[in-house]
Amino acid sequence: MTTYLIKNVGVLGAEPTDLLLRDGVVAEVASGISTSSIADAVETVDGTGLIALPGLVDLHTHLREPGREDAETVESGTRAAAAGGFTAVHAMANTEPVADTAGVVEQVWRLGREAGYCDVFPVGAVTVGLQGQQLAELGAMADSAARVRVFSDDGRCVSDAVLMRRALEYVKAFDGVVAQHAQEPRLTEGAQMNEGELSGRLGLAGWPAVAEEAIIARDVLLAEHVGSRLHVCHVSTAGSVELIRWAKGKAAKDGTWSVTAEACPHHLLLTDELAATYDPIYKVNPPLRSAADAEALRAGLADGTIDVVATDHAPHPLEDKDCEWAAAAFGMLGLETALSIVQETMVDTGLLDWAGVADRMSYAPARIGRVADQHGRPIAEGEPANVVLYDPAPRRTVDPAESASLSRNTPYRGMELPGRVVATFLRGKPTVLDGKLC
Repeated sequence: MTTYLIKNVGVLGAEPTDLLLRDGVVAEVASGISTSSIADAVETVDGTGLIALPGLVDLHTHLREPGREDAETVESGTRAAAAGGFTAVHAMANTEPVADTAGVVEQVWRLGREAGYCDVFPVGAVTVGLQGQQLAELGAMADSAARVRVFSDDGRCVSDAVLMRRALEYVKAFDGVVAQHAQEPRLTEGAQMNEGELSGRLGLAGWPAVAEEAIIARDVLLAEHVGSRLHVCHVSTAGSVELIRWAKGKAAKDGTWSVTAEACPHHLLLTDELAATYDPIYKVNPPLRSAADAEALRAGLADGTIDVVATDHAPHPLEDKDCEWAAAAFGMLGLETALSIVQETMVDTGLLDWAGVADRMSYAPARIGRVADQHGRPIAEGEPANVVLYDPAPRRTVDPAESASLSRNTPYRGMELPGRVVATFLRGKPTVLDGKLC
């Protein structure tokens, strides 16, 4: 394995130093490391002006394989992840067939290992076939080679309170977490966009904030009741932020249960005003919300109420998006633009520093997903060499044709965003160098 010496890089935005990556670990962090002191063949990377972050970890990715390889494969999705600075992703269970058995999650896990661009941790379904009728084989998936610890019916809500309680109780046996897609189905039948004055004016069925907030309120109480771990996917409303803040306060006093939450880049930056274009590229679940909701999400992410930025990368083939709004699929790409959007909405506005970005996009998601023994580690001597080098200075115009994903449904096409990923290292091996996939 090639040894890499990264010169004059700012670790978490601090003063420049040198990093030596050798044999899969960070071998040395010091100023003035010389190639003459290194016995191995070494490749030098100029880190001047760059920021070194621990490899990013995504708690919420849709890789579509098996079943929808026309939209994405594990290989193409992990290439997109590496291009975005990610060294690990959690692959959601809504594949075809659904990842509700040990066999399917092991298949996804092995495909990730074979691709080699980032580590893939499968998320197991909570219920059989995502149908919300009976619990899936949670224990078998946890005991499988994939070591599943996160379970979700994402794309659908576990709306049955009894089933949700049982799932929360079951995962306690192996320190798992249930990640809820908070959407009360009866309140969102036929819903197309955020409910409000604009939805009425556009003639699109409204998606009320209370449909999300009611499920969150119920589930934090269930988590408290059984003493388990709840994670709330893609929080999108100001009311949800307040509920989670309240729940975290209760959990901190108790200590026997926990609630964590994620926000998506598109909900931090984009608003429901874009629905006025009737362009299905902006159709997503949960929907883009108001500017006030986006502001509350950014504040919640800054103060730690929201733990994680997760992409909800949801690729779709052209025919699923190039149609009228009502017929279009929900979802948008997110892996390759996530870090730029966090810079735009959180760093450049002073809400987070780069250490905060490392926490929300690496340390916290690794901890919640129970992979903190491998990912989300500090950039320090002896730690795994999962590192991303990021240049915050340039601005670039998003071109869907340049995406590593098989799909092109990015809502940021033509938009100018800051920064670019210069290099990504997975256990010391480059998956991206000089901004290009290896």
